Amino acid sequence: MNNTTSNATATATTNAENRIVQTFAQLKARGETAFIPFVTGGDPDIATTEKLLHALADAGADLIEIGIPFSDPVAEGPVIEAASARALLAGCTVDKLFDLVKKVRTDADNPIHVPILFMTYFNPIFAYGTERFIARCTDAGIDGLIVPDLPFSERDELYAPCTEANIELISLIAPTTDDRIGEIAAKSSGFLYCVSSLGVTGTRADLGNAASDMIAQAKEASDIPCCVGFGISGPEQARAMAQVADGVIVGSALVRIAEEYGKDCVDHIHQFAWRLKSAISS
Repeated sequence: MNNTTSNATATATTNAENRIVQTFAQLKARGETAFIPFVTGGDPDIATTEKLLHALADAGADLIEIGIPFSDPVAEGPVIEAASARALLAGCTVDKLFDLVKKVRTDADNPIHVPILFMTYFNPIFAYGTERFIARCTDAGIDGLIVPDLPFSERDELYAPCTEANIELISLIAPTTDDRIGEIAAKSSGFLYCVSSLGVTGTRADLGNAASDMIAQAKEASDIPCCVGFGISGPEQARAMAQVADGVIVGSALVRIAEEYGKDCVDHIHQFAWRLKSAISS
């Protein structure tokens, strides 16, 4: 595989600008919507995750989310919850994921330059030590963090060290956020993660109008990119979301393929990711 085309979307981070910010600026200039796939780190094992990161970049991912497996993933549905359990059982640790990201960033033959984010819960960060965790993120080449159980009103403990390290702490909004959407959008950076439906992660047959309504409210307060996740199951839904969002996030549909094929999932995920990217681009 060769990720030259996808890597062209994102250039190296400068002191002034995070790779996420650069990527969305480039996509906006071209009138394109970001494709943001998610995989659970270490599922089915670290070696396969490494191959998956290259496969997703090759398929055209503009940003990549890696879920840090956790024993109590309260925002996750059964598919990603099971993936976390498999990864932990296979011996995945936070340190192994840091090492993995650094390895794919510095690969002499085929480095990955697209923005990479960790999606995790606050407990693993706290247990690791916040300053130490952020330092390892910087060393590995992590561009952003998504922490779904960290309320926006309580994010200061993590926001300050992230800002100092030029790492974007991504804010989330949901249909229940209501009148706080504008406030959160105005105070956020990187991109805004718009949870398309109530409940935990997982594919949905019908996403309704919640996402477009949230994005409209957010855009009244800020021009921050708005990316939709939770529930997108295939190319048709991805294409529909691309009409209203600046980015489309797909997780459970990809993780389900990893569950089905195990270590043989790489080509299957590459093909599905390419179909998603094609649908979003069209």
